[in-house]
Parts: sequence; C-alpha cells; structure tokens
Amino acid sequence: MTVIAFLGAGSVVFTRELLADLLSFDELRGVTLALHDIDAERLETAEAIAHRTAEQLGAKPVITTNLDRRAALSGAAYVINSIQVGMHAATIRDFEVPARYGLRQTIGDTVGVGGIFRALRTFPVLAGIAADMQELCPDAWLLNYTNPMAMNVSYLAAIAPDLNVAGLCHSVFWTVHDLCELLDVPLAEVDYRAAGVNHQAWLLHWEHRGESLYPKLDARLAADSELQRRVRMDMYRRLGYFPTETSEHSSEYVPWYLHHDAEIERLRIPVGDYVRISEENLADYASTRASVLAGEPLDLHREATEYAPQVIHSMETGTLREIHANVANRNLITNLPENFGVEVPCLVDRLGVHPQHVGALPPQCAAVNRGFVSVGELTVQAALTGDPRLVRQAAMVDPNTAATLTVDQIWSLCDDLTAAHGDLLPEPLRTSVRL
Repeated sequence: MTVIAFLGAGSVVFTRELLADLLSFDELRGVTLALHDIDAERLETAEAIAHRTAEQLGAKPVITTNLDRRAALSGAAYVINSIQVGMHAATIRDFEVPARYGLRQTIGDTVGVGGIFRALRTFPVLAGIAADMQELCPDAWLLNYTNPMAMNVSYLAAIAPDLNVAGLCHSVFWTVHDLCELLDVPLAEVDYRAAGVNHQAWLLHWEHRGESLYPKLDARLAADSELQRRVRMDMYRRLGYFPTETSEHSSEYVPWYLHHDAEIERLRIPVGDYVRISEENLADYASTRASVLAGEPLDLHREATEYAPQVIHSMETGTLREIHANVANRNLITNLPENFGVEVPCLVDRLGVHPQHVGALPPQCAAVNRGFVSVGELTVQAALTGDPRLVRQAAMVDPNTAATLTVDQIWSLCDDLTAAHGDLLPEPLRTSVRL
C-alpha cells in the first residue's frame, strides 16, 4: 500500500486541501496517510480532518499519526513537507526587528532578511529530514511546500544531491488563472510556459489558440489606469514579461518600490501584510479545529489545483502531466547559476518528475533573477560553511534591504535577528559579527 507522509500536518487548512485533492482520485482512496507534527494538539486536529475528509469523500485510507518523524517516514513513497520552523512567533520577529530599522517587508518568506532567517532556521530541520529519508525511504519523493522554496531546494541539492526533490508552488497556475479571468479567456483553452525562480518566474509563453495573449493584456492595461496600480503590472510594462507571484510578494524582491512612500501609495503595496495573514492562519486553525471536533462537515468543494496530489497520481498511474516545479538548475536555465533552485516546466509520469530544458531567459528577466539568486546562494553557503559573515553579506546584496539601509545598519540588523531567533538557527551562526 502506498504510504504518503505529511510533515507539518498540523498546518491543518493546507492539509485539508491536500487531502481533499488526494482522496478525490479513485486510485488513491486506499493509500496510507502517515501524519506527523511536533505539536500534539495540531496532530490530533489533522487526524480528525483526515478521517472527516475520507468519510465525506467515501474513501478508505489507512491513517496513522506520529509525533516521531522517523516513524512517519518509514516506508514512505512520498513525503509532503509543509513545516514552518518557529511558527507565528518567529514570523513576528522577522517583521518587528527589521521594522525598527525602517526596513519594509510585505511577506518576508522568500528573500530579504525575513527570507534569509526563515531559511536559516529551516535548514537544520531539512538536514534531519534528508538524513532520515536516505536511511528509511531513499527512493521516496520529497514534495516540498515549505518556504523559502528556492533556498530550501538549493540547500537540499547541496547536502543530499541524490535525494528525489521537487518544490511545489501554485503561483504559476494562479497567475495564469487570474490573467485569463481578467481577459475573459477560458483557461482550458490556454497554453502557457513559465521559468525563472520561485515567486519570480516569468510567463514566457501565454497563448490562446496559437496567438499570444500579451497584446490583449496591453490593451486592457492601457484602458484601465487603476489596473496599472499594481507592482506586477508595473514590472510587466517595464520588463516585457509577467512575473508569477502576487504584487505583495514581488514588491520586496526588487529595489524599486518599498523604499519610496510615493511608490507604496501609487502601487497600493500592503506593507507588513504577512503579519495579518499569519494571524488569520491562527484563527483559521482554531475555527477548523472547533468545527471538526464538533462533528461539522468540512467544505471540500474547491478547484483541485495543488500539485502534490497530481504528482502522486501521475507516478502511481502513469498519467502524463505537465506542471511547473522547483528543482536544482542542472543545465535547465543557462543564464542562471548551476545547482540553484529554479522553477521550470516539468513532465510527470510513473518514473517521476522530469524537468524540461528552458535555455536562456530573456536577459532582463535573468538580470532581475540574479539579485534574488545571489541572496539565496550566500544564505545556503552560510549554512554549509557555518560562516556568519555570509549571512550579513546575503543581506547586503538583497535588493530591497540594500536600497533601504546602510551597510552598518544591515550588520546590526542581522545581529539583532540572530539574537532574536537564538537556538532556532544553526549553532555556528548564533553569533554577532564585529568588523
């Protein structure tokens, strides 16, 4: 029987959506769901959701729960990773400490100082997961949802190059979905292909019945000045290719917007938005737990869009699919660094996830990506070498941070964040750095 391990199953809203998609496939109704979380209450809630989901869908999976990660991984064919190291408290520190320096962030989970420190506290857990998988389920596929995606995929490629890893994110799908909705074009009739890095990939091809949809988007933008007041629309108009993550995310990956009050107003950028989102996630968890424990039915009516269930279904049945996934750059995008995590089209079949060669990105897109990639490369190297100076250097080359703070402020900020996160960080990096 196929075993699917869920690490971080206590992310219950996300787990609920994944389970609904998984158990909707006839071929997956009898799988074993091995749920793991380090929080007993959240694990109990995830178990209740799994049983309720199965009951409502008429599926009969075997459901196990384990506070011990190794027990969940034993014999797994697929490992879905959605952990968040440090949870809400760490997220708040990632925003409050930089805000004291005047550094603005919106989401803080991908690059920037928030992304750097989220990565550094996630890497030790990823190392443990990789080591356990190499021992207990070496042929399994690690399907990673945890951010910062590009840095996590890059770190895993460095420490466990033989591990089967695919980073999954729905940003490409939803970008195309929403653009098609904006232009009133049926998504099912559209062909598209994107490539770049996670949260900053580029919609390279976007066609309806063989004709590019970009001219229609240009006309729509020209006729709507309010629509122009979004970061992604602004980036598209200047760079020529649409970026595949929300404007909130996109604004903090570049040096052009968050440092300027006028740009925040012009483009309606919600500074600090992830603090609100994180608080809403806590409220969603509480309401979902109360609902399922009260015996109320779950709302399972949704458009199935998560990639992990589709990947598992393809590998189990041989159904061919194309998705966009994050993998180590091994001659996939030729003008981005080798081995760093890139987002590219991938074919999925019974044999696994097969990344497709893209070649060179448009030079302006690759140039913007390199600022993103440089932050990630230095962060990964900091963890691999234990050199705390590399943490500061990663922050120094981060586009938004460098546009806002002096180098002395950047180093002091990194010292403060290091102290704030304490033993969540790799031990060699738990120190301040003096010049």
